[in-house]
Amino acid sequence: MNLLLVDDEALALGRLERMSTELGHEYEGFSDPRAALKRATEKEFDAAVLDINMPGMDGLELAKQLKYHNPDLFLIFQTAYEQHALQAFDLEAIDYLLKPFTAEDFAKSLRRAQKQQRQKPKKFLTKNGNEFYLVDEEDIYYIEADLTEVIIRSSHGFSYYAKKISQMEQLLGGKFFKIHRSYIINLDKIAKMKTGEQSKITFYFKGIEDSVESSKDGAKKFRRYMEL
Repeated sequence: MNLLLVDDEALALGRLERMSTELGHEYEGFSDPRAALKRATEKEFDAAVLDINMPGMDGLELAKQLKYHNPDLFLIFQTAYEQHALQAFDLEAIDYLLKPFTAEDFAKSLRRAQKQQRQKPKKFLTKNGNEFYLVDEEDIYYIEADLTEVIIRSSHGFSYYAKKISQMEQLLGGKFFKIHRSYIINLDKIAKMKTGEQSKITFYFKGIEDSVESSKDGAKKFRRYMEL
């Protein structure tokens, strides 16, 4: 997940940043809530981890402003005090962490956000030249890595989306499977499979002529996943 971390205390912010790194999440950290809000108008984050008691703008007010710009943003509040819990959950917060919380507490909160993220029906605004497409998750055949973007193959053809393939893997639901470091496929779109050299698997899709070959490790993981 791509996290927005906001805490006016340098030590607390540094700890959040270390835990986020250890858990494999991307993040941007801010000690100034107004700077964080400005950044959130420029870049889309998946979740915001906010301290509540901050000077100038508290975490609850910041959360309201963030949700205005990104209604799908997941909120996790952290504080040393319990009295704001009801207000936090009025804002549909995923979790409310009382300081000092453990790394496992933080990981559980993020897993809860990821689970809800996967369950949401998703649409992706993609681009091909000057044309834009709103692609439904179920309309995707496969996704290919392309430097800092991905290429999405859908019924519209090929179009670009400004996420890395590792981010797409986290965003997409359980019917998607990463069969190669450069490819994620939609299991519901598979028409047939063919085994090739080094036990790699070539996947063919319903209604299109494209095929995608797995890596050796990807094929092994796929067989284990499908119990083939």
